[in-house]
This record gives sequence, structure tokens and C-alpha cells, in this order.
Amino acid sequence: QVQLVESGGGLVQVGGSLELSCVASGSIGSLETMGWYRQAPGKQRELVADITRGGITNYADSVKGRFTISRDNANNTVYLQMNSLKPEDTAVYVCNADLRTTTWVYYNRWGQGTQVTVSS
Repeated sequence: QVQLVESGGGLVQVGGSLELSCVASGSIGSLETMGWYRQAPGKQRELVADITRGGITNYADSVKGRFTISRDNANNTVYLQMNSLKPEDTAVYVCNADLRTTTWVYYNRWGQGTQVTVSS
């Protein structure tokens, strides 16, 4: 069973930086697209950024120019570098991964989420 383990969340002041990490472990066949989502109280979950296995990236308009997503395929890890943080970035950030089994079945997994709080 594949699981995603996240780290790097915490409390930061406006304008500060954080880097989130998400490591996939277990019976991994192949990691495909990985991404970061976030959900704030009273708001719908939104895609922050994602990245294909080949490194093609996609960002929400609200984070373009401030956040950078990257991955290390050798270590089954995806990162989210967050700079110039704003109070509106406060949310639970959740890692997501599309995977493929050795028998070519595609499935999806979510991490537990990590809290990011930006104080004003």
C-alpha cells in the first residue's frame, strides 16, 4: 500500500518562505503526475501546482511567480517552495499523486495534509 508523507508546514510571517516535501513510499509501481492542493476554512479545495513525471509544471494564478514545484524521481519526492507568503496562503496543504501499478492500473493517493499559517 502506497502512502504519502508530508513535512515542512508551520507558522511563518508575511513575506517569509517555507518548503513543503512529500515522499511516496510502499509498493510503488510508477509515480506519474504529483501535485499540491490547499483548502482553507469555508473555501473549496484548489489545485496549487502540479508536475508531470517529465517535469512539466502548472500553477494556480494566485501563486505564479511566488511558488515553485519540483520533484526528485529517484527519491519519489515532490517539493513546493513557497516564497513571499501572504495571509491568504493560509490553508491545509495536501499532497496528491497519480500512480500506476506494475499491472498497469492507474490510481490516486492523498497525503494527510500539513498546516501552513501565514501571520499578518
